[in-house]
Amino acid sequence: MGQVQAIWRHPIKGHGREALNNVTLSVGQTMPWDRRWAVAHEAAKTDGTEWTPSADYSRGSKVGAIMAINAVADETSETVTLAHPDRPALTFAPDTESDQFLDWVKPLMPVNRAQSASIVRVEGRGMTDTDYPSISLINLASNDDMSARMRQDISALRWRCNLHFTGFAAWEELGWIGKTIRAGEVELKVREPIERCLATTANPDTGERDADTLGTLKAAFGHQNFGIYAEVTKSGDIHAGDTVEVLS
Repeated sequence: MGQVQAIWRHPIKGHGREALNNVTLSVGQTMPWDRRWAVAHEAAKTDGTEWTPSADYSRGSKVGAIMAINAVADETSETVTLAHPDRPALTFAPDTESDQFLDWVKPLMPVNRAQSASIVRVEGRGMTDTDYPSISLINLASNDDMSARMRQDISALRWRCNLHFTGFAAWEELGWIGKTIRAGEVELKVREPIERCLATTANPDTGERDADTLGTLKAAFGHQNFGIYAEVTKSGDIHAGDTVEVLS
């Protein structure tokens, strides 16, 4: 058995993370307020009415600087407060005040990249990287192994996952595909490994690309997978400190 060590959500896809003490998950749904919004760039093909792949959105694989954003969502006022080491704090309502955000984020965007153009939200659907509503998980023992292999501290926040857990051998989670796990009251079916992109090379404190995470994974294992995607199959609550176990 293992243990939930941390719970994270990302109110605006690719633009900040927020720590939670507990969360309620529902069958077939993403984490509430995780990737609730996404930032479409000027070359996007989305019209904002349905889920589309990540290529339509500004994200850390293209803009390392935005990996250093922290976020706090206020569900009552439907506002998000963003913080970045190189920008003043901003509190705004993504549904009605996107211009404030676009002005705020522009200095972080490289001039040779498609610029952020609008904020989109698909009702009832978190804008996950998967075409199904997913919860992402990482094994902190695997993250520790990455730090050892790279001889530098690799923050678990580089991986932008929802649930961090301990208590299992490094890389054991990659053998859970097709299995069901329980975290707190929640049951999740593991669907697939997470194939990683350049976002993970950026330091979550500074936004600077300072770690060859992809090269390390490729050299050690012949792939770029780190963490797992799962789908909620039984609703319930998860708290930091709850037990994690593999059921089948």
